[in-house]
Amino acid sequence: MACIFAWTDRHPQGSFACANTLKTNLLNNMLAVKSPITQADLKSLVPVPTLDSAFMLANQLLVAAQPDGALLGVFTRQTNFSAVDAVEQLLGKRITLKTINAEAVLDDAIKNIYGNQVSSILKGDTVVDGDVDMDDDLSVLKQLAEDAPVVKFVQTQLGRALSSGASDLHFEVSKDFFRVRARIDGLLMEQDRAPRSLYMPTISHLKIRAHMNIAERRLPQDGRAKFELMGRMIDLRVSTVPTVYGESMVIRLLDQGPGTLDIDHLGLDARGLSLLSGAIAQPYGMVLVTGPTGSGKTTTLYAALKRLNVEHRKIITVEDPVEYQIEGINQIQVKSAIGLNFPSALRSIVRQDPDVILIGEIRDTETAEIAIQSALTGHLVLSTLHTNDSFSAFHRLMDMDVEGYLIASSVVMVVAQRLIRLICEHCKVEIVPASADVALLQQISGTPLQVEHLWHGQGCPACGQSGFKGRAGIYELLPVTNAIKEAILAHSSSEAIQRVAMTEGVTTMTSHGIDLVLSGRTTLEELLRVTRQDFS
Repeated sequence: MACIFAWTDRHPQGSFACANTLKTNLLNNMLAVKSPITQADLKSLVPVPTLDSAFMLANQLLVAAQPDGALLGVFTRQTNFSAVDAVEQLLGKRITLKTINAEAVLDDAIKNIYGNQVSSILKGDTVVDGDVDMDDDLSVLKQLAEDAPVVKFVQTQLGRALSSGASDLHFEVSKDFFRVRARIDGLLMEQDRAPRSLYMPTISHLKIRAHMNIAERRLPQDGRAKFELMGRMIDLRVSTVPTVYGESMVIRLLDQGPGTLDIDHLGLDARGLSLLSGAIAQPYGMVLVTGPTGSGKTTTLYAALKRLNVEHRKIITVEDPVEYQIEGINQIQVKSAIGLNFPSALRSIVRQDPDVILIGEIRDTETAEIAIQSALTGHLVLSTLHTNDSFSAFHRLMDMDVEGYLIASSVVMVVAQRLIRLICEHCKVEIVPASADVALLQQISGTPLQVEHLWHGQGCPACGQSGFKGRAGIYELLPVTNAIKEAILAHSSSEAIQRVAMTEGVTTMTSHGIDLVLSGRTTLEELLRVTRQDFS
């Protein structure tokens, strides 16, 4: 089977085509080949923007356009002919085939024809200098932004980011160059570096796709775009801010593929899944998810919403910003500039007869009070707080002047979470733990541990030499039991609430992380980094 992935002009989001068999017309076409192509004929061929040189080099096949627009395929004895069928399916056109005797000549032709297309980007041949003032002629900038090389550059960067599992893509311009960085497993890594001349057309292309103003480069802007990449629908949240050397753009990649927003795929154990499922099944009350920025809170809440999203429930969200757009859910985007903030939106939606309300974040007293009242009057409220653990959530609400008895009566569960990097399975090796590491694990857990082996990643191409590939959540689920309610009413400290919770079998995030360390899924160093603990 031959597969090809290529970016198209007609469908800039990309297409994926696979061929299992050769078509009869392709075989007939091969039989009709009577004479080899000459090197002079090769010079007249022009690249097809949808195709990629790496694919053609791997399959020993050159597909290019002739002066009259017809497609020509050049092959050798080493060519994978099913690749021809794949290209025909992708382009929707017949390919006339010709032979060439020398494999080296074919390789050079592929590099020359398709290399020039890419090198024109890198050399700045098809783009203007990023310092040129184009305020007076935006049409020039729009034209450059839609040039095939720029489109291909953007699509390539997005495709690479998606393939590597990146959550964010950063386009940054400096005095001398244009840099692309991807946030992979929570850490930024440089993905590409290009001449500064490519910066403005690239940023403009993305602004156009995100329905942003390409003429405005002095003020921050936000926008959204949708791309279908590698057979998956990706929602892009685009943000720009002005910097000394130009605009910095950050794109959040929101994968809406199957299973992305599924409570069963959060990484909870059986007990944790049962507890969370039970909490969101309550007809009223509040479920809070806590953690720092980038800890996966939004994903957890949306997974819960997806479980709750059935015909007989009305679900309304108030978010800043709306990250995932889900069919069947009424989602409100906060717009502070026109007075549409969390409190004003909440006061309105309680009159919309909702069953479930999601509040993107409880930030102030007014929002907290409305959320509490909604939870007490027959609504299930889901929201987030910025606290380090679940036990601190109650005091955070009290700091917002919410009375303890209201908190005890309304909050059903608090979930604290972090995202921890997992050891790459391709370069994972077993090691004998140092005595200091064993002692540290025992100190963290508070119980004697028998630790004979630990694991770490050596680094390989699959993980970008980092030793880690992918992330998983570590969770702390705190049901508000009668004992916890009594501690809240007594204004007990967070530490005291934790002691009560531990007697009732609550597992802390650190304990969950230790389980992942001992099972060989992550490292002790990564656990300490994520939980920000220092026991040295």
